[in-house]
Amino acid sequence: MISRVRPFVVFLLACALIAGCSKSPAQQEAAARAASSQAAGRPAIVFMTDFGTANDAVAICKAVIIGIAPEARILDITHQVTPFQIEEGARFLAGVSPYYPTGTVFLAVVDPGVGTSRKAVIVKSRKGQYFVLPDNGLVTLVLDRDGLASAREITNPAWMIQAAVSSTFHGRDIFSPAAAHLSNGWDFNLVGPEVSQLVRLTPKASTTTDKGIEGDIIGLDDPYGSLITDIPGDEFKKLGYNLGDKLTIQINKKPVTLPYVKTFMDVSVGDSLLYIDSRGRVGIANNEGNYAKKFDITPPRAIFIPRKGVPFKGK
Repeated sequence: MISRVRPFVVFLLACALIAGCSKSPAQQEAAARAASSQAAGRPAIVFMTDFGTANDAVAICKAVIIGIAPEARILDITHQVTPFQIEEGARFLAGVSPYYPTGTVFLAVVDPGVGTSRKAVIVKSRKGQYFVLPDNGLVTLVLDRDGLASAREITNPAWMIQAAVSSTFHGRDIFSPAAAHLSNGWDFNLVGPEVSQLVRLTPKASTTTDKGIEGDIIGLDDPYGSLITDIPGDEFKKLGYNLGDKLTIQINKKPVTLPYVKTFMDVSVGDSLLYIDSRGRVGIANNEGNYAKKFDITPPRAIFIPRKGVPFKGK
């Protein structure tokens, strides 16, 4: 009996091998593309923290994710958010999220209130993206732009690490597992109760008057040390300046004279400039230098730009 079965098995294997080899290159390419598409079908997990890279925290969180969702695609925004600076994290999250598709899972941990009564939540925007993060205002700017579809508190233990939950490392124990399960297709509605009111930041906004624009330097475009302001480029353009104009502004109540140009190499290496940055806001930089270090500027700082032609008397 065994002697009869073996030739039959060999025959079947040979047929399978011949069938596989008989596929044309186009068919093989299509099959490979289909397999790749299936693997890429899971939403990416886009990760941001203030953990830094000098310790093992980020690696541990990624290990937790892979343990739950082995095929997860984990992409990093940054892990160098200034420690405890929720406003900065909110700005990065809002800056990056428009470039990702519907269904993307954003895992964001800037959490000075870890272990307190603050909620751990999953927020779904009207764009259909998910944000797994502490309820401390981190998602404010995203929701201001995209709108809120739903928010739920993470209370279901099945969505957390299957071990004791630490009071100081919710990035590992709550947020990373929840993001992994979400990427695996778990039903968002089962994570916990709906949250009717999220914590919101109240970000500062520049003010335009008949004298000019008062605003703030809200961050640095590191590692270059360029200054990021909250002054929209469209508001600045209403002040009447043209490319090539030199203008005297105030930074922290000190006068600074700068040319208004399109890009860095429009001035000599080592010179400073005022420009409209890629975010559409007024920026200040030093060509091939670090403006913040050169002039010892640490945000936040006040900035005032007068209207063209209005006598500069300081503020």
